[in-house]
Amino acid sequence: MMHDFRRLACVAALIVLSGCVQVIPQDRPAPLPYRPQPAQAYTPPTPPPPPPPANAMALGVQAGPDVASLGLGHAGADPALIAFRESCPRLLVRRDNSGLTQPTDWQSACQAAASWPMASAADFFAGYFETVRVGNGSGYVTGYYEPEIAGTRTRQPGFDVPVYGLPADLVRARPGDAPPKPNGDMPFGRYDETGVFVPYYERADIDAGVLACKGLELGWAADPTEFFFLQIQGSGRLRAPDGSVIRIGYAADNGRDYTGIGSVMKARGLIGTGPGQYAGSMQGIIAYIRDHPDDGRALMEQNKSWVFFREITGDGPIGALSVPVRAHVSLAADPLFVPLGAPVMLSMDPALAGATLANGLWVAQDTGGAIKGANRFDSFWGAGADARTIAGGMAGHGQALIFLPKGTLARLGLAPGAQ
Repeated sequence: MMHDFRRLACVAALIVLSGCVQVIPQDRPAPLPYRPQPAQAYTPPTPPPPPPPANAMALGVQAGPDVASLGLGHAGADPALIAFRESCPRLLVRRDNSGLTQPTDWQSACQAAASWPMASAADFFAGYFETVRVGNGSGYVTGYYEPEIAGTRTRQPGFDVPVYGLPADLVRARPGDAPPKPNGDMPFGRYDETGVFVPYYERADIDAGVLACKGLELGWAADPTEFFFLQIQGSGRLRAPDGSVIRIGYAADNGRDYTGIGSVMKARGLIGTGPGQYAGSMQGIIAYIRDHPDDGRALMEQNKSWVFFREITGDGPIGALSVPVRAHVSLAADPLFVPLGAPVMLSMDPALAGATLANGLWVAQDTGGAIKGANRFDSFWGAGADARTIAGGMAGHGQALIFLPKGTLARLGLAPGAQ
């Protein structure tokens, strides 16, 4: 009955409207004469910027100087040989997404490294490697370290920041359910109740407790700011009041893009040397967050990326190459532009304070959410107060040479030994 009434009401309304259409004054003013508008010059739309090069080969490489001319000494060559030797089992089986090398390229160097005497480590690199510049070789280097923060295995007063292990619903998308990442991997996310793949919870959601009470806590940290920076480093230690230590390392991330909050602060005019501004180092950013707790929390949540951890036992933090990273020798790099496991020679601008500490031979054994693009590196400085100070203030420009096994340049169509 109500339905019939509504239908009658709608019909009545239409009758009224139709009646209104017919009640039109016949003496309305004549329309104004048409006056054509002047033609506007056509401005073609601005084309979108070209996509960034997919990898090192797409960007372009050029032969670098002969290794023997670089003046390698024991201080740099010895630890690099040890790190390279540890990387070899992965180099021989891992696909190189940079397009520069194939696993078989590394066989001769890895066989020699296994028994090469440390007394002549520099001769090893001169004998088995040649160098390339990716793009123009101009690089930017920051630093990271293994932080040690206050934390416990069980929740207790003063320790209420959860350190989460890997959630069961965090998975990689099945092919076809999401676009692959630039390196070919499928992204992390989750499948909702309808079976649709969606992005995983972002930092603000997790801070608000969306993963609470699910038994995911590996431990509990005391300070949310310190834990935020431990996540950026990708590994660290939780030290309890009784002196016990839990070492944690990267297990996965939530698939969200990393946002450097230093860049956000700079865009807001919070970084600089003027009144009320803060240094752009990690120490300066922490000082801002502590001085402005509410704004600081909101700032940290601008970085939607979240890192999940696993407990680590044994030697050192483990890098993306699945081998321990070593202080003063391990680099994080973008594997689309540097083969993970390859030695890298850095020469930093001496005008930048502290940057020359990164000069010398390193080995690319890790990756990082902020380490994207050609010649973008993060240098590892170990643990402790000195490492924190150096890593927090490290930001330098310079040149990077990638070491490739001899014979690779010929396969790539490049003449070795160029300058």
